[in-house]
Amino acid sequence: MITLSGFTLSNYYNKVKMVLIEKGMPFVEERCAMGEVSEEHLMCSPLGKVPYIRTAHGSLCESAVIVEYLEALQPEPALMPADIWGQAKVRELVTFVELHLELVVRELYPEAFFGGKVNDGNKARIQKLLARNIAAFQRLARFDPYLAGPNFTIADCAAYVSLPLVALGTKVIYGTDMLQAAGIDWKGYIKLIDQRPSAQQVTADRKADQAASIAARAAAAAN
Repeated sequence: MITLSGFTLSNYYNKVKMVLIEKGMPFVEERCAMGEVSEEHLMCSPLGKVPYIRTAHGSLCESAVIVEYLEALQPEPALMPADIWGQAKVRELVTFVELHLELVVRELYPEAFFGGKVNDGNKARIQKLLARNIAAFQRLARFDPYLAGPNFTIADCAAYVSLPLVALGTKVIYGTDMLQAAGIDWKGYIKLIDQRPSAQQVTADRKADQAASIAARAAAAAN
C-alpha cells in the first residue's frame, strides 16, 4: 500500500493524488506540513518538501519522479504515450507548466494569497517573464482537447492543479488573468478535466480542507 504524504492545498500533492486515482491504485493519505523538520520526515523528504510517498521499498520525493514511478509501476491505464517521442513531449509540457509558469507565479503568492507584500520591481520582472513564458507555452500546448493531444496524460494532471493558480495569481496582482488575456481558454479546459472522477475528488478534498482551515482560524481568533 502506498502512503501519500503532504496536504491538499499543495498543487504538487494533488497532481500525484490525481495520478493515483486515475490509476486505480490503492493508497492512504498522511497529512504533513511543508517544512516539517522531524528526523522521520527528513528521512523521506530531505528538503522538507511535499509530497512524498512511502512504499514497501522505501520513500520517494519530488512529484515528477513520483508520477513517473507510478506510471512505470502500473502502466495501465496509461497516462503517458506508448512512443518515446510522445513521452518526451508530455514531460516537456509538464516542465513548462510547473517550471516556467507556476514556479514563476509562485513568487507572487505571498501578496496574492497570504497577506504579504511583493515589491514592485519583482512584480514587473515577473510580469515580463510570464508574458514570454505564456507565449512559449502556447506554442507547445495543443488543447486537442487535452494538453498533449487526444489522450489524457500526466501533463493534464499537472495543468489541472497549476493553471488556475497562474490565472488567479496574475489576476490578483496585475488585475488581469494573463492566461486568458493571451487567448488561452484555460477555464474551458478545466471544465473538461472537471468531468473526471479524479479531478472531482481532488477538488472536493481540497475545498473541504480549506473550509476546515478557515473555520479553525475563525475559532482561534474568537478565543
